[in-house]
Amino acid sequence: MKERYISLMAKVLTAYSDEHIVAYFERVKREGLTEHGFPRMAANIGILISHGYRRDLLPLFLEMMDFCCEQIPRVKAANDFSVREIVFCLMEVEAANAVPAERLAAWKANIASIDPYTCYDKFAKTPTDRVFNWALFTTVSEYVRQHYGLCDSREFIDIQIPTQLQWFDENGMYRDALYHPPVMYDLVPRDLFSLLLHFGYDGKYRDEIDAVLRRADMVTLKMQSVTGEPAFGGRSNQFLHNEAMLLTVLEFCANRYKKEGDLALAGKFKAAASRALDHLEGWLDKTPIYHIKNRFSLETKYGCEVYAYFDKYMITAASNLYNAYVICDDTIAPGEFDMSPMVFKTSDDFNKIFLRAGGYSLEFDTDADPHYDASGLGRVHKADVPSALCMSLPCPAMPKFVVGEHPVAMSLSPGIFSDNYWQFATDAYIGRYEVLGMEAGENSASASLLCRFFNAKEIKTDYTVDESGVTILASGSDKLAHMLPAFAFDGEEHTDIRVSDQQLEIHYHGFVCRYTTNGKIIDLDEVGYNRNGHYRGFAAIGNKEIEIKIELSKA
Repeated sequence: MKERYISLMAKVLTAYSDEHIVAYFERVKREGLTEHGFPRMAANIGILISHGYRRDLLPLFLEMMDFCCEQIPRVKAANDFSVREIVFCLMEVEAANAVPAERLAAWKANIASIDPYTCYDKFAKTPTDRVFNWALFTTVSEYVRQHYGLCDSREFIDIQIPTQLQWFDENGMYRDALYHPPVMYDLVPRDLFSLLLHFGYDGKYRDEIDAVLRRADMVTLKMQSVTGEPAFGGRSNQFLHNEAMLLTVLEFCANRYKKEGDLALAGKFKAAASRALDHLEGWLDKTPIYHIKNRFSLETKYGCEVYAYFDKYMITAASNLYNAYVICDDTIAPGEFDMSPMVFKTSDDFNKIFLRAGGYSLEFDTDADPHYDASGLGRVHKADVPSALCMSLPCPAMPKFVVGEHPVAMSLSPGIFSDNYWQFATDAYIGRYEVLGMEAGENSASASLLCRFFNAKEIKTDYTVDESGVTILASGSDKLAHMLPAFAFDGEEHTDIRVSDQQLEIHYHGFVCRYTTNGKIIDLDEVGYNRNGHYRGFAAIGNKEIEIKIELSKA
């Protein structure tokens, strides 16, 4: 897989034309170094040149690295992220003898001159400061600089690490916010701590780092979709660098269990890495390559936060692939990808429930952040079926990323009829979920949830998944409904939506999502938006009890 990681890094770079890279450099020279996207690009070009790719860019790369290495010690420009990547580049070009010795010596001298207290934006001044993940990026940048022999930052590093250890929950998941911590930023610190240990950190916090990472090992597998994707939830989700970041954690876990002699478990993590890499490669095979999982033109910035622009986040996929490459041990044989029945509930900080059985994955959010998600069942995936066909993540009511006008919250969620319209349990203002039970059987997995609405009405909803699909049974004391979002538009193609009284079908790329109910299907005449595209709102309605079947299959 090591060579595959490098070749996919090269494919990521093809998303940028040579003219784009030159124009990017010209803009940075005019405006100065203001963020880490440009150093990240320079570093990845250098790594690729060192591995025999893109030798045509060598003259431009030399100028780019001259600029970055001169500027980084003198200008605050999110160096917390980019110093690590520049050092990785220096290590690679030196090992490959890819640049003149005097040029390399000048770069190393500049990076050695860094003063961490003036170079970085976010860091702790004492071990008890309350700072989040930027301080860990800073830590790893300093550690790899030290590892490369350019400094001694032990005192600085050992101030930062305890400030980060305080944010891990009982499952080893990192809470990057006091409320609604984003799931992607659980992976970020575990990725960084994995790099720290891989490169030999043996300071006074080594055992604590190892312990917190170990707590999350099996959690990582439980949250991974059968498609290979990490969980949804919160900011920076659905970008291609998400899978690349997951790969670092999976490769680290594979190495851990190989060293401990558990080759079967090591192979399970290796299989999970292979599945994630397959999913990522599927997106990189598209033309043109975008940095987010939709087909809207880049100019629209659809699905992106203000900071999540192409120049920065596209190359981030290559950076994270490199992290996985560094850790990857090709002597570990992958086992079978695990799709056995499973249920898992996160801590109440994350409010997530995961079910897996019969080739399907389900993910619930019982108390979503309305700026990024919606409460309810937000993901129904099936292996080898397009992820967005049913739903890959919910549609938020107040999105902090670019979507269409007048967004409506959408998920697979129960609803009540009140004040002459249907109200669905998509956020905490309307309904709160209580988990009544979860169970994984021999061939199925199930969860029961009770939703209490603001007017004291309740709906109990039972979800069961097996090889035949997902069965939802909703029951209450009055008229009730269950929302059925229908994928409508990916930015390039419209789906074919077919609806009758008791069946709703969405046809897309030769596959079909089929909702069947013993109630009646109605058109809510609403549109929701998530990062993947547009969804039309439908619902199954009935009196006191309704049943819905969801099947994903080839058309």
